[in-house]
Amino acid sequence: MQWADTYISGVGAFLPRTVVSVEKAVAKGWYPAEEAELHNLAGAAVAGDVPAPEMALHAAQSALKRSGRSPADLDLLLYASTWHQGPDGWPPHAYLQRQLVGGDVLATEIRQGCNGMFIALELAASYLDAGSGRQAALLVAADNYGTPLMDRWRMGPGYIGGDAASALVLTKETGFARLMSVCTVTVPEAEELHRGTEPLFPPGVTVGRRMSFGARNEQFRQQVMPRGEATAALFKIQRALMDVVERALAESGIEARDLTRVAFMNYSEEIVEQRCMAALDLPMSRSTWGYGRTIGHCGASDQVLALDRLLLTGELGPGDHLLMLGTGPGVTVSSAVIKILDTPAWS
Repeated sequence: MQWADTYISGVGAFLPRTVVSVEKAVAKGWYPAEEAELHNLAGAAVAGDVPAPEMALHAAQSALKRSGRSPADLDLLLYASTWHQGPDGWPPHAYLQRQLVGGDVLATEIRQGCNGMFIALELAASYLDAGSGRQAALLVAADNYGTPLMDRWRMGPGYIGGDAASALVLTKETGFARLMSVCTVTVPEAEELHRGTEPLFPPGVTVGRRMSFGARNEQFRQQVMPRGEATAALFKIQRALMDVVERALAESGIEARDLTRVAFMNYSEEIVEQRCMAALDLPMSRSTWGYGRTIGHCGASDQVLALDRLLLTGELGPGDHLLMLGTGPGVTVSSAVIKILDTPAWS
């Protein structure tokens, strides 16, 4: 959807100091050597025992400080996550309400997998647009995959899991960047891609079943769907990916060649090139893969972490356009176009 007068005034990121290299992971037997050679990934950010909500708080504090706004200015808090955040039955956004924004802010968690921030952008923009006097929304994503039921080194095909948090402050008043468009579609024919043959009940986590998207994807291809149907479903995902890009670009009034950078998910080199950059007819030099390969796939934070990095390194400036693109279970496919208006003082 196209948005008028919707801006980003602050970006925050939290990355743990520890990054475990792929070389170490191979030497320790955590990561297969053949996978390392095939995918050309470099490492994963590892937070140890730092809880995801604590990382989220740090990222949110940074985004608010950079935006020049106070918590009292906020009208909405959206917290995106892909993995368990703390005690079951407890909402992680409540931690940010107690520690940062207070109880007068409407807050909720978004469980849309790795596309959580795209959904948060669309919901927040709609919420701010729907009521007069609404000023700003805080969007946060955080995950720590270092738990017994998750193996970050075998999380899924072509990626390894990194721990991180990210945050955006979305406003109706001018910021350093404008949200031009955000689009999402679902490919329900591929719903079983991230479910595989696993039963719906009892939920896997309640019986100590380890989570592996890689195993589920293989089940989808080998057991759930006939090979031809599985291939057709995967092709439809790729077509949907390009459709949402074309729509977002059209709503932004630009073409793919006008993009300064493209932030896809922190996947392997061949996946980023084949599914994203080659499909856009753009060189890998315009992707953010070179940075993403060093920290791993950080749940719903990949694209915002890339935006933060590009601003801090001066690789995005006034007049530049960033395309953010991703997929999530469901299967959802999302894209967003951000136009940089000014160089933020904090960069």
